[in-house]
Amino acid sequence: MGDERYLVTAALPYSNGRLHVGHIAGAYLPADTYVRYMRARGREVRFICGSDDNGVAGLITARKEGKPVEQVSARYNAQQAADFAGLAIESDIYGGTHQPEFVELHNRISQDFFKAIHEKDFFRKKKTKQLYDVEAEQFLPDRYVKGKCPYCGHGEAFGDQCEGCGKSMDPLLLVDPVSTITHSKPHVRETVHWYLQLGKFEEPLAEWLDSHDDWRPTVLNFSRGLLREGLPERAMTRDLDWGVPVPLDDPDAKGKVLYVWFDAPIGYVSFTAAWCQRNGGSWQDYAHWWKSGDCKIVHFIGEDNTIFHALIWPAMLMAEGTYQLPAYVVANAFLNIKFPGREEEKVSKSRGNAIWIEEYLKSFDPDPLRYYLTAIATESQRAAFDVDEFINRNNSELLSTFGNFVNRTMTFTKRYLDGKVPPAGQRDQADLEQLDACRRFAERTAEQLEAFHFKAGLNEAMSLAHEANAYFDRKQPWVQRKDDLAACGTTLNVCLQTVKTLTTILQPFLPFSARKCLAQLALDESALAWDQATVELSAGHKLGEPEVLFKKLDVSELFGDETSGD
Repeated sequence: MGDERYLVTAALPYSNGRLHVGHIAGAYLPADTYVRYMRARGREVRFICGSDDNGVAGLITARKEGKPVEQVSARYNAQQAADFAGLAIESDIYGGTHQPEFVELHNRISQDFFKAIHEKDFFRKKKTKQLYDVEAEQFLPDRYVKGKCPYCGHGEAFGDQCEGCGKSMDPLLLVDPVSTITHSKPHVRETVHWYLQLGKFEEPLAEWLDSHDDWRPTVLNFSRGLLREGLPERAMTRDLDWGVPVPLDDPDAKGKVLYVWFDAPIGYVSFTAAWCQRNGGSWQDYAHWWKSGDCKIVHFIGEDNTIFHALIWPAMLMAEGTYQLPAYVVANAFLNIKFPGREEEKVSKSRGNAIWIEEYLKSFDPDPLRYYLTAIATESQRAAFDVDEFINRNNSELLSTFGNFVNRTMTFTKRYLDGKVPPAGQRDQADLEQLDACRRFAERTAEQLEAFHFKAGLNEAMSLAHEANAYFDRKQPWVQRKDDLAACGTTLNVCLQTVKTLTTILQPFLPFSARKCLAQLALDESALAWDQATVELSAGHKLGEPEVLFKKLDVSELFGDETSGD
């Protein structure tokens, strides 16, 4: 990968609600894991995220809470940032498309983007029919209307997209539509909007997708399927007063804003610009990342965002003409949930069956959650967060395998070998094979992470922990200590080298535990560099104090009030 730079984004969450485990598993945890790995490899990476504040979602929540939308958006933006920090999901900047310190720059870049496409005649202004709520006296764009999907029959399809089949939606096509404001049946009225001519980009989009055969098949197959059906023109303006004003000197543009899914991905750009400005440069330095061929753009998203990131956003970039296209679009499927004694079900705020990050972090450590969500990562198909399995994997894998090996190695060395790395001595075949396993699994973990296979990468790293325990048991240092102290020293030397390798290769997945291991090894963060993973500790190196990495969990202690609705 040479001297290439990377700009990594994770989908912008709506600032109208708290984060739950499904959100984290979908985009944010894999993005953070990837960024941590890339930085361990010494690559220049910027991780950009923030909240999607505009559009209908925030207005609906504000209406329900009876509070100004600005106040609601600011509260949830801050809560989301705190949740991410609690899980050590560390973006370089966490912005917000309508937060006070970001909105001016975001509006400017979004409006310039819109005007550039408009000047190239890729928009078509047209009078159109739209659903209107007579009781609320307003048009019903996007999520202000629900109904039955005309394609798959899903009964809770929104006006912009069906979450059942993932297809883009025209609200007028919904069967038996209902206003989400007043729950009344909407009327049809005329209005004017600007439509992006997506059909003009079908051929270049197909060629672009064909050049990315290394993407996940789920992303490619879904996107190619939509292209075969043909991309309809799509309105990129809305009749709302909360969002980015349409930047046209046209009477018909008065009182309209940009479609939230037009300005939301531009948030990646405006937050990059804000980061540049905050770090001593000009906001216009964003072009160094977004318009430079030596920087690769990597988007992490949930499956419901595939159409936007793999088709509509690239079409927007093609239409504007000065930006580079994404190098990777990495999508995860939905995560369902399963509580003890209940059937697997979809996460739902209204049914009160979510595990909220805010509540989880009040009582429990973050690494077990990071571990489990990666171990069941929905990289190719949907899965469920099973509470019983979460507890079992914490206890039998994190605690009994990785944690146990580190603890038995560190406490044995402290108790019997003066808390220092013993000399390597005369290593036998078993010793050499264990050190070779360190090199082998470090390479295998890297190969999987390079390919965005996070579940497989974690499995490779944990396989080294399994082999390490088997090595410890086979060598029996508790016997060697009595019969051959030099051989015992060799065994613990190899074990300590293995702890060091595990610390480095598990750090992208388990940053809190890696930090504890560094302290026990008395090493600084430079030891987390990937090329240091198998560089051996020197004989005589003074170690830190042993510390237990993981606690045993019990189902009776978990997820009681944490599952209450939002």
